[in-house]
Amino acid sequence: MKKPIGMDDSSKQDGSQRRHFTTRINLFFFFTFFLFSVLIVRLAMLQFVEGKELSAEKDKINNADTPIPPIRGNIFDRQNAPIAYTTSAQSLYFRIEQDQPKDQVVALAKRLADIFTQYGNKDVKQPTAEEIIKAMDVGFDLNQQETAKKPSYYSVPRRIKTDLTQAEMAFILEHRDELKWIEIMEESLRTYDRENTIAVQLVGYMRPFSTAREAKNGLEFYKDKTKTEGYLDREYVGYDGIELMYQEELRGKNGVKSYPVNALQKIIGSAEAPPVIPPEKGNNLFLTIDKNVQLATEKAIMDHLGTLKGPAYRSNPYANKGVNAVAGYAVAMEVDTGKVVAMASMPDYDPTFWSNPFSDTDYKQVQTKINNGTITTAYPDYPEDEQKYHPTSIVYMGSVIKPLSVLIGLNEGLFTTNTYYNDTGVFTYGKDNNSKLTNSGRAAFGSINATGAIQHSSNTFMSALIGNALYTRSPNKAVEIWDQYLAKFGLGVLTGSGLPRESPGISEYKTNTKETAQSRMVFASWGQNEKYTTLQLAQYATTLATRGKRLQPLLVDRIETYDKGQVLKKFDQPVVLDQTDFPKAYWDAVIKGMLQVGIQGFDDFPYTIARKTGTSTQRVAGGKEIDNAVFIAFAPAENPKLAVAVVVPEGGFGSYGAAPIARKIFDAYDQYYGLDGKPKGPPTETKKP
Repeated sequence: MKKPIGMDDSSKQDGSQRRHFTTRINLFFFFTFFLFSVLIVRLAMLQFVEGKELSAEKDKINNADTPIPPIRGNIFDRQNAPIAYTTSAQSLYFRIEQDQPKDQVVALAKRLADIFTQYGNKDVKQPTAEEIIKAMDVGFDLNQQETAKKPSYYSVPRRIKTDLTQAEMAFILEHRDELKWIEIMEESLRTYDRENTIAVQLVGYMRPFSTAREAKNGLEFYKDKTKTEGYLDREYVGYDGIELMYQEELRGKNGVKSYPVNALQKIIGSAEAPPVIPPEKGNNLFLTIDKNVQLATEKAIMDHLGTLKGPAYRSNPYANKGVNAVAGYAVAMEVDTGKVVAMASMPDYDPTFWSNPFSDTDYKQVQTKINNGTITTAYPDYPEDEQKYHPTSIVYMGSVIKPLSVLIGLNEGLFTTNTYYNDTGVFTYGKDNNSKLTNSGRAAFGSINATGAIQHSSNTFMSALIGNALYTRSPNKAVEIWDQYLAKFGLGVLTGSGLPRESPGISEYKTNTKETAQSRMVFASWGQNEKYTTLQLAQYATTLATRGKRLQPLLVDRIETYDKGQVLKKFDQPVVLDQTDFPKAYWDAVIKGMLQVGIQGFDDFPYTIARKTGTSTQRVAGGKEIDNAVFIAFAPAENPKLAVAVVVPEGGFGSYGAAPIARKIFDAYDQYYGLDGKPKGPPTETKKP
């Protein structure tokens, strides 16, 4: 039978279609298999070959390593009593994150202020909402108005408050879901003895590095980026005193923790724990200051300021000039070593003031107490508009210069130890003898030699035989000669202590060109043309005690590692900065006079004491003249162990306004160390009022 026409063609067509379909299916599976094979190989490459690199890249992009401030070394006194030390504290930080609504940030600042007020330490002033939002550094204020200062960085949290109480932490942790963008971190906190603040201005204080490096008000050390590599804006650094002087030894090294951030480097989550690198601890300092002698010195000053205003002194015509005194300064320096045992600038203040945000009003309340008045200018604690009517901490040295004046006169051959001068109480000089000066109270001492001139504190002897005589002999070089002698005793030059902001004083015999050179030399000879610091006077007194060796004031006894106590450096040898050699007869004549100077408060003192009182008179605004009390001494005179200088601006006569303070300093040193080398032991524990 014949097949129908077209049947073979149709069968061939179906077979061809089946073959094409099969081919396409095979190709599809082949390519699918190929793609899966490539994907598997690529995944293997990612997993085993490129995994580590990509993981590191991911961490680099999505995490920001944030430095952790180092743990600062501690500061102790010479007997290991803590003065400024580091403790663990819980601090509250705020994170700047992306797209933070201003109203919510402001609400958070206000909420935190309420929390601090309710749960914070009632004895400590709590930060206000204004201070909190300023610390947040978000670039706007409580009214959501933009401020001039914009955030300079984002990936570092801002510290809002430190040393949180247990109640504050409990409340914040309980309401963590409500309180956005904040976290509590454990960190080191600078702690001070708040009951007995010890040598506050000497130890100094700390400020945030962001403040310390400011172009306008910052310090040169912190502006130098080569010295501050790795410093964090939020870390606290030494800003004055020992804290600044030994910043590099105390600081330690940063640690590192990691925060997740977005592409704009804004934090988007909490930090990883534990830290990638823990911080290293700084070194410990042991000062030459003795806590007990220091506290006795501070108490003596404050007690005596009260005594000057009391009825016993106010009724005494010789003592009642100190009623307006509001501050006092004292330095005690060991004669054998140059070590400073006490350095007091009173009144002082609570150094924890700097730990939390403060207002301009708060700052004004402590402003007059911040500076170390023993080394630089400190202003009296009077309202700002009244300060010009009162002297600062740097006053004319007055009659305490007279031992050196006599040494200069003797060494320059202006007179001898056997020269006698008829002191009538008045001395005239200048053209036609039209300038006149007198002794205190116009006292006339009759025929006196160099020793008697010191004993009686004769202004006329100093003027006639030294100041005027030196000018008459060397009119063009008198000022230069005078200046050279004073520098060798530490006057008019830096003491070498190394303390920041130390003043060299004011040598008006050089700068006061309104007066004639003759007049300047006459007044300089009895201390009315030189203003120097209390530390300079202590160094000067030590130089007298050593008979010519000017010792560097040492403030640090040793430096040790934080944990193991390994001694890194020890300052156990005196450093002689200068030496002046005078004949023994000159020294004997001067010290004999110093042994006979009349003073108050030393009647039962069991040691011989060489001393000199000073009553420096200076003119303040309005033309009013005021008297400052100045005193220097060293004991025992035959084998000096301790030299002391005391300055009480507006304290009146040095014998009444300053000497009684020095007596208590000598007593305290005798109790703990012994002026004869045998400690007598303290009768009771010393505490400030």
